[in-house]
Amino acid sequence: MTAPRLVLASASPRRLELLARLGVVPDCVDPADIDETPARGERPEPYVARMAAQKAAAVAARHPGAVVLAADTTVAVGRRILGKAETEAEARAFLGLLSGRRHRVLTAVTVIDAEGRARHRLDRTLVAVKRLTPAEITAYLASGEWQGKAGGYAIQGRFEAHVRFLAGSFSGVMGLPLAAVAPLLAAAGIARCHG
Repeated sequence: MTAPRLVLASASPRRLELLARLGVVPDCVDPADIDETPARGERPEPYVARMAAQKAAAVAARHPGAVVLAADTTVAVGRRILGKAETEAEARAFLGLLSGRRHRVLTAVTVIDAEGRARHRLDRTLVAVKRLTPAEITAYLASGEWQGKAGGYAIQGRFEAHVRFLAGSFSGVMGLPLAAVAPLLAAAGIARCHG
């Protein structure tokens, strides 16, 4: 019996790297390219869950009979959703908001198996950022790491030096919580590569 094809519904190089840590290489990468605008009044947890499910469904429709893995990550400060910073000014505002306080990083994962059954997980990680000086924010923005990152930062890069405390999944903050993803893929018939 041959294993089903795996399609990663994401253009994120980080998600590819994280899958490789599980010994999993997707057969195809096909980003969903859906509207990621939060609905009016939508809270962070329902928002990320909806995004992952919609991304998976959009890509599964293009790849019948394949296993599709989709994920969405957002930073939540209270009820506020901090998505991907579009401009340096927005990233500066995000970092100012995160400075000296705790926030949640939410990553929702949806796996649709070859028969079309969807399985979902929501990973929550608490992150505390030290109080950032204006010079530290400016230096971080100059690195360019903030571009395309939820909350305006990449924890696996220079920003890690500003994280005082983390409770949860480091890989979840990077965009793919491996402890949640591995059993979802196994349930869909995707085995780890060996060797």
